[in-house]
Amino acid sequence: MAVTSKEITETRTARQIPLPRSVGPIAYLITGVLAMLAIYVLVGAAVSWAQVRIDDIRYGRPRTTQIAGLVGHGPESASQPTRLIGMNIDRQVVVLELPAGDSSQVRSLPGPYLFGANEDLTPVLLSLRDMDRDGLDDLIIDVRNEQIVYLNRDGSFRLPTPDEQQQLLEEHGS
Repeated sequence: MAVTSKEITETRTARQIPLPRSVGPIAYLITGVLAMLAIYVLVGAAVSWAQVRIDDIRYGRPRTTQIAGLVGHGPESASQPTRLIGMNIDRQVVVLELPAGDSSQVRSLPGPYLFGANEDLTPVLLSLRDMDRDGLDDLIIDVRNEQIVYLNRDGSFRLPTPDEQQQLLEEHGS
């Protein structure tokens, strides 16, 4: 039995799967959404990486910052103020106080523990401000937009009592 060229051509055309005429607007929309999502993830990762590098330059590792001020501890003078060094050491906030810059008189103020991913890279910011209006600057530790106040009493810094906390809340709101 012989096969003719006409039969071969008919068999080929019968077996071909028809291709769609166009991809359609929904496919373009899905591709665009996936591309935007990929760009968003990549830009977010780049910004996060850059922020860590900027903090490395500003605060070092472990994250460390310092301020100096006249707080009334020791024989202070304008040339020898008290130095306060705030550190985030493996997620534990620690503040070292050097009254009048004297390293033999160093005091340690334990701060909060930080919980969460990469909290060992969180900077500790220090400031001095008279929170209880007694004429002496109090220490304020700012970590992750939370402020912890250490009152300046009897020649050292300490956490406020519950009554003092209530008074601070009433005077300064929230």
